[in-house]
Amino acid sequence: MVKKLNFKNPVLYIKIALIVLLVIIEIIVCAQAFGAVGIRKQLGAFMAVVMCCVALAAMESVSAFAVKNFAVKMVFYGINCALLLTICLLTGFSLLSTLYCIMLTECYMTVEKFKDKVILFGVGCVLFIVSFTIGWVIMNVGASLYDSIVSILSGILFGLMIMFVDFAIVQFIIKFYKTNKELSASLKAEEDSRARLEEAYNQLTQTKVFEERNRIAKDIHDNAGHSMTTVIMQTEAAKLLIDTDPAEAKNRIISANIQARNALEQMRESVHLLAGREQTHTLKDEIEEIVAQTVDGTDIKARVDLDDCEVPPDIRRFICNSAKELIANGIRHGKASAFYIELKQSGGQLKLLVSDNGVGVPGRVEEGFGLKGIRKRAEEFGGSAKFNGEEEEGFESEICVPLKDRERPENKEEIK
Repeated sequence: MVKKLNFKNPVLYIKIALIVLLVIIEIIVCAQAFGAVGIRKQLGAFMAVVMCCVALAAMESVSAFAVKNFAVKMVFYGINCALLLTICLLTGFSLLSTLYCIMLTECYMTVEKFKDKVILFGVGCVLFIVSFTIGWVIMNVGASLYDSIVSILSGILFGLMIMFVDFAIVQFIIKFYKTNKELSASLKAEEDSRARLEEAYNQLTQTKVFEERNRIAKDIHDNAGHSMTTVIMQTEAAKLLIDTDPAEAKNRIISANIQARNALEQMRESVHLLAGREQTHTLKDEIEEIVAQTVDGTDIKARVDLDDCEVPPDIRRFICNSAKELIANGIRHGKASAFYIELKQSGGQLKLLVSDNGVGVPGRVEEGFGLKGIRKRAEEFGGSAKFNGEEEEGFESEICVPLKDRERPENKEEIK
């Protein structure tokens, strides 16, 4: 598997390539010097060229791989320039600009500020001009002034052009790698940020699921527990009344039966919600089912006027539970035998009205556990609950819940 290169690896490889190129050019310089007649007769001068080439390669290697401090690097750069000048004086070779390009390229890669790079380029150009001019004059003693000027100018212009092209290319490559590095860092930061957001979203979703399940479990505990307690109380009372007041005992048993059915239905609904099943019945259907369970097998009568309303699941459950509680209260406490149930949606308000023909209440309505729970839950939705009754005139309950600015069920993300 090929290891992915980061920004530092290409710089290292480029430095190695520059040193290799420097050594190759020095070998060419030494070969040219050995082939020259004057150098062949002067072995000392040839050895001096070789030593200068070796020293230049060593100094450049140390500067490229070991020296990090800018001031120390400039000292090495000055020594290398002196070695280049010596080689030029001894050989007068035509590859001087190439060696300057190699040295400057290594410095460009080390220096951070563009201004310092421009200064290095300018100093390198001046040193090249001086070295080339001195070397050419020494190696071409006796040439005419015109030929000397033309040759020197053409050599300098050609060398400066090569150095400028090298400067431009190296700056482009450095800029490209830095931009690529910054882009890679930005992409990585974006990926990390996205991963953190996804993790936070998943945690939030899990939290919502747990909160919903805890709420449903609380509904099971409160509603079913209350209903079962009522069933036990009604059946115990029926046992005591069955001999002395059979009719009242029968009413207590009927009330307990209704309460048990309601509790069973509540538990089934809560279990379905915990299992993540979709709600298939409308609110109208559910209230009709509640009424049917109440009147089935009993003498209780009920008349309904229900709109087909679309409401959020939490309000749906609240309305259904309230209807069950109010009907059960009417039978248990009010001895009611008939009910009128109305469900209307108008002006952003959902209204449930439950009235019965029971014994009513004398004076002020005393709210028990069930009525207090209905009022509190209605207020949590931003609505209200009103309970009215007069003695021998029945009992009436009105629940209003605002639907405005609440998400519709089809737009609300379902928690499973």
